[in-house]
Amino acid sequence: MTTEIILVFSILFATIVLFAFEVFSVDKIAMLIIATLALTGLVTPEEAISGFSNTATITVLSLMIIALALEDNGVIASLARFLKNLHVLPLFLLLPVFMFITGGISAFINTTAVVIVFIKIISELSKRFNLPQSKLLLPISFAGILGGSCTLMGTSTNLIVNSVARDLGAEKFNFFEFSFFGIIFLIVGILVITIASRWLPKDAKENLQEAYDLESYVTTVVINKGSNLIDKNIEDTFLYLNADISILKLRRKNQITNAPGKYITLKKNDKLVLMCDLETLSKLNDSEGLSVHKKQEDSEKNTLNNEDENETQKKAADWGFVEVLILPGSILIGKTLKQLRKQTFRNALPIAIKKRRNIRNTKERLVRKNINQITIKPGDRLLIEIPKNEINQLYEMENVAILREHKNKSVNLRKRTLSFAILLAVIGLAATGVLTILISAITGVCLLLLTRCLELNDVYHRVNWQIIFLLAGMIPLGIAMNNTGADTWISNQLLLILSGQSNLIIIGLIFLITMVMSSVISNNATAIIMTPIAIAVAVGLDLAMKPFILSVLFGANFSFFTPMGYQTNTLIYGMGFYKFKHFFIIGGILSIILWVLGTFMLSSLL
Repeated sequence: MTTEIILVFSILFATIVLFAFEVFSVDKIAMLIIATLALTGLVTPEEAISGFSNTATITVLSLMIIALALEDNGVIASLARFLKNLHVLPLFLLLPVFMFITGGISAFINTTAVVIVFIKIISELSKRFNLPQSKLLLPISFAGILGGSCTLMGTSTNLIVNSVARDLGAEKFNFFEFSFFGIIFLIVGILVITIASRWLPKDAKENLQEAYDLESYVTTVVINKGSNLIDKNIEDTFLYLNADISILKLRRKNQITNAPGKYITLKKNDKLVLMCDLETLSKLNDSEGLSVHKKQEDSEKNTLNNEDENETQKKAADWGFVEVLILPGSILIGKTLKQLRKQTFRNALPIAIKKRRNIRNTKERLVRKNINQITIKPGDRLLIEIPKNEINQLYEMENVAILREHKNKSVNLRKRTLSFAILLAVIGLAATGVLTILISAITGVCLLLLTRCLELNDVYHRVNWQIIFLLAGMIPLGIAMNNTGADTWISNQLLLILSGQSNLIIIGLIFLITMVMSSVISNNATAIIMTPIAIAVAVGLDLAMKPFILSVLFGANFSFFTPMGYQTNTLIYGMGFYKFKHFFIIGGILSIILWVLGTFMLSSLL
């Protein structure tokens, strides 16, 4: 092993640690990789930035832009709208139908965009027809992943594997090259999850205490001058009598009391950290003598005359609540409510936060921390107050999903039709081989711009640039592995282990290593690392490359047994219905079944 190979492995190990423990955001990690590889001389300056011009990176960017246009112009919503008529079906039939449709759409449209739309549909169906959200959300995430594995444009991972393999001399895949395998995986996945759905949890609302402790919003209210709560014991106020409200903390001047007792007397300017549901929080905002958001805390210092008070009340009637879900890559991540209140975004005022449920996130943890010091993380939900006529502006925010909206976004029928037609044209040109998927995707973006179905300003603000930087940073790492012979060294070690073993065991091991790695770090990063190794093993054993490349492609996509492996899993995990064990057990069972099935199918190609 040479010094250069040791250096590459050190960088690779550090990269995996940074990804696994989320020390930095993925775009920062990508830039660190580029700089480190260039400074150590493992790649040339041109190779260091080659990821930005790689065909896979540009193709992924183009397809992301097309997905934005489809979402904005109502195409995805229209494709899924008729699902609302399926509520009459029993759950054991409704679940596979939802999964099949989700998977079918995800084969051609960005999986994350599809899942977000389905979250909204399921949320509405749950309210209107009492459908259990917890029985449907995880299955549609898994179905989206499986559906994306059916075509070359289904996920960015497929494009990355194809691009890296082609650069290493393998024959490129056509649009439906592996669709047969993908469809079988999708069908098996639907059957497995339908059966396993009985072990999915019931909706949190059925467990009242758990809902109060972990599912409610946490916010701060201030007792203003003149409030009827002043000089009353907590037990004599509606805050104590209302079962929908939990008092977590009392702040009086510089003194903090955690879980204040019922005999404590409330005073003017007391700040109470409360946990309550959305409806109760809405009522609190209108309660006499209480201020929910920061701007009203010092109201006594800025006394208003009667005219101003009347005007304020009039304007308040034009404000509404909106619930937003923070997605990975959002610019709001890492900020606190206090920071957001000082720099109100989109005229919106954040007033409460609902933390994503995880092992460390408990009621006790929230009690000990100032609400204004709690940082926003992916999967958290914010409750914001915003003028009702400006709610549509929230759609311009990148990596933020609007879960409860008070005003429907208007959709232009002409743009919706044109957007869908352009999508079909992109798919048709790429599938028939008339144009490469890169050129067809770029052509689709140009058509969307020319027909004004898309504005570039929206693209700049809403594209998930973290994915683009991730690809741009990981591709040079793959080049460095090839330049130094690190991939060959790994493959030689694997060849020593696999020598004399059957093709079944060889394919199975590559598939399993890839699947496990993708559960810890990004599936795209896994694909870039494992594709050269798989090809080197195939060449060393003098076997066909295709089965090995496909084992990496499917293994990298099948990130089911942790909520971190795929963005849609993180999104669903953030909804608060599931614990880690649901992914580990149900996703683990699905992963094992698909691994065994995939190993047998792919080894049959050798």
